[in-house]
Amino acid sequence: MFDTRLKDAASHVQAHLDHVLCELDDLPVVQAMRYASAGGKRLRAFLVLESARLHNISPDQAIWAAAAVEALHAYSLVHDDLPCMDDDDMRRGLPTVHVKWDQATAVLAGDALQTLAFELLARSEVSPDPVVRAELVLTLARASGAAGMVKGQALDIAAETADQPLTLEQITELQAGKTGALIEWSAIAGAILAGADPAALSIYAQKLGLAFQIWDDVLDVEGDADTVGKAVGKDADAGKATFVSLLGLEAAKQRATDLVTEAEAALESYGPEAEALRQVARFVVSRHS
Repeated sequence: MFDTRLKDAASHVQAHLDHVLCELDDLPVVQAMRYASAGGKRLRAFLVLESARLHNISPDQAIWAAAAVEALHAYSLVHDDLPCMDDDDMRRGLPTVHVKWDQATAVLAGDALQTLAFELLARSEVSPDPVVRAELVLTLARASGAAGMVKGQALDIAAETADQPLTLEQITELQAGKTGALIEWSAIAGAILAGADPAALSIYAQKLGLAFQIWDDVLDVEGDADTVGKAVGKDADAGKATFVSLLGLEAAKQRATDLVTEAEAALESYGPEAEALRQVARFVVSRHS
């Protein structure tokens, strides 16, 4: 049931992104945008749609915010894969954008996907209340910028040339920005749309985001490239500190599982209506990619 709902959400978001992008000229940069924004689990979009459903926001409204965060996530992956960043040749089992096109096209496609995210949130279809739209734009900007995702990426790059490997506390801070910030925004977007208190969903998402990243580190050790869809073992080869290297494999798995339990507990006030969000948390530590 959960897998079906996740796939249905991914399909609807993909169709929405395709519709938006088809309005643009068919230039190489737009082709690269389509390519980069296709596929993936759409976990962030699903969080948006489910948090909106919890607050009785119509799917026609929520789809815009769901597409926005996926556009922004796609931009981050395009730039993250560049030779000056993580230098990856594969993403979701396909050549990365700079490999399929070139570095300049990849930079521009990422730039355009980032600005598209904020354009989508600013549209009147998102909410009749301009204050709500402004709040969505403001909070996504904070989550994705120098206080959030970009900060996490910068800390990650700096760690590669640091004299000492990061501590557990430092890695947790790094990943709270690099991975966790967008996950948290996705989970609270529905509350923002409804003008409701996002506190419980924020706690849920913080636990979920950390569990997600710990499991990514597990997959980097245990996964294979064909299943994961990108290179594995790079962190160990580079001597980078990860949750697995600091905690050990089994302890890292246990920590991720404990975080899932804490994430589920944060949803208690929503009762059975939040079951899909609980299933998201369980999915995070059972996935193979």
